[in-house]
Amino acid sequence: MISLPIGLFDSGVGGLTVLKALRSTLPCEEILYLGDTARLPYGTKSQETIVRYAVQAAGKLVERGVKMLVIACNTASSVAIEPLQKAFPDIPVLGVVKPGAAASCAVTENGSVVVLATESTIRGNAYQREIYALRPDIQVTGVPCPLFVPLAEEGWTDGELVEGIVARYLNPFFASPLDSAQKKAPDTIVLGCTHFPLLASSIRNVVGDSVHIVDSAETTAQEVKKMLSVRGLLRKEASCGRTHFLTTDDISRFARTGSWFLGLPIEVNDVELVDL
Repeated sequence: MISLPIGLFDSGVGGLTVLKALRSTLPCEEILYLGDTARLPYGTKSQETIVRYAVQAAGKLVERGVKMLVIACNTASSVAIEPLQKAFPDIPVLGVVKPGAAASCAVTENGSVVVLATESTIRGNAYQREIYALRPDIQVTGVPCPLFVPLAEEGWTDGELVEGIVARYLNPFFASPLDSAQKKAPDTIVLGCTHFPLLASSIRNVVGDSVHIVDSAETTAQEVKKMLSVRGLLRKEASCGRTHFLTTDDISRFARTGSWFLGLPIEVNDVELVDL
């Protein structure tokens, strides 16, 4: 089991920010990544469909042999954790929502947290539920930021245009006078979508240095390390582990767009087309 790869899946390339964090945190581990690009986005699908897609994607990874499953997708993490745990009881399963929620609870000083995510994640209240379960005293505000996803996928992550869009979403909470419904200015932001770490610098420029920014990709990587360590599954090899990429559609686009998210070039020859 120790020599088997960690399996990650996402509806597309956003989960590569989780892979990037894993590569930094666990450089010796082998990693198998599946981007289900033929059926993205998951966020527009019904809960039943998302669960079905998640089980199929995870099943493809399990067929190849993995020692852990990481759901590198906020939408799937919010609805598919339990179904995946039941479908694959012998393999630890982790999503990106719970680690991000826990980290926000740990760093907030005044108990006011803003979650930036897609409309479907905000509508499903996944982060709100996890945060309230840990800290019912925290004031959580969900802010859907639908334009962040296409900006990230186009590689537009900085500059006046991007910061202007970020400000339109965030100024009502960080730049305007507080109203009676919002008693505290938020001191913590959760990046509740795997696309959003690419915009972290622009978000920082808009909200300033005093606000904590929680990257769910980074916190997930730390939790993966902890879970593998507890189970005695960490690789001990000194050499760096390899990464193998699977996608369900258009290898060239996956390699091109994925390179922006990973921060490293992905060669077309390193990507395998699979059918779910």
